Amino acid sequence: MFWEEEEDKTLPYQAPDDIVDVLFALKCKTLPLDHAWALSEALQTQLPWIKDDEQLGIHQIHVAESANGWMRPDDSERELLYPSRRTRLSLRLHKNRLTDIEALSGQTLSIDGHSLTIGSMKTKALINASVIFSRYVASDATESENDFLMRMSDDIFQLTSVKVKKMMCGKSHHIQTPSGALHTRHLMIADLDSEPSITIQQYGLGEHRKLGCGLFLAHKGIKSLKPNE
Repeated sequence: MFWEEEEDKTLPYQAPDDIVDVLFALKCKTLPLDHAWALSEALQTQLPWIKDDEQLGIHQIHVAESANGWMRPDDSERELLYPSRRTRLSLRLHKNRLTDIEALSGQTLSIDGHSLTIGSMKTKALINASVIFSRYVASDATESENDFLMRMSDDIFQLTSVKVKKMMCGKSHHIQTPSGALHTRHLMIADLDSEPSITIQQYGLGEHRKLGCGLFLAHKGIKSLKPNE
């Protein structure tokens, strides 16, 4: 693959604000590395309307990977995450649900036996950028990288009517669910204009949004991002 990009192409464009990320402070000593299913179930138990809100997405919880050389572990069955004071619980939803989602503040959830107390809430607008990425996009385990990219290209065209020019597929992950392991891939999309960039962030790609899949974030640049990272 040949890929050259020298600058961060954050675009001068005012993104629509109907879909936002809601960030909650949290108090939590430890979490299972593979916590997507347990977190989703706990949130839906607390607020049952979440299950039927097709637009709502639940970001998996991530902690910083730079301090003292710490890297996110790969052993999902044995390793734990250690959230810091800066770690946030993030949900992507329509702004007409903001009042409803406030009810999470002050609640304590059990995530596979790990206590997570939800604190204050703030909103964050989607960021317009020509480079966006998702850590988890649902994929068939037997699907080749090329087939996956072609399928994503078709999905993007159906969503935005734009033929994507640059995509890169990264590391695979598995999310454990009661029905078995869900295979996912990291996906980065580049050289996007303003409208398709925001549209993909608003609507996502693929299924399982409540497990953190298909949710895209703005990437400041790609000079440090290599295949399979």
